[in-house]
Amino acid sequence: MKQQSAGQTPLSPHRAFVVQFRAETAVEQGRFAGRVEHVVSGQAAQFQSLEELLAFIARVLTQVGSEPPEEP
Repeated sequence: MKQQSAGQTPLSPHRAFVVQFRAETAVEQGRFAGRVEHVVSGQAAQFQSLEELLAFIARVLTQVGSEPPEEP
């Protein structure tokens, strides 16, 4: 596993996702299908293309970025 380099900010669980790919996914042929879930909120979606996967991630990251920071 790669170690964090000096000067890099730590990885936040608020920006973490679990992606599961269906058996019919064929990366070489540009076919993507599966399920994605945001770790902290539990928001989840099915996707049938790379565009749908990225759109979900972008939507959640936009929401996370607009929320007030957590109190320690």
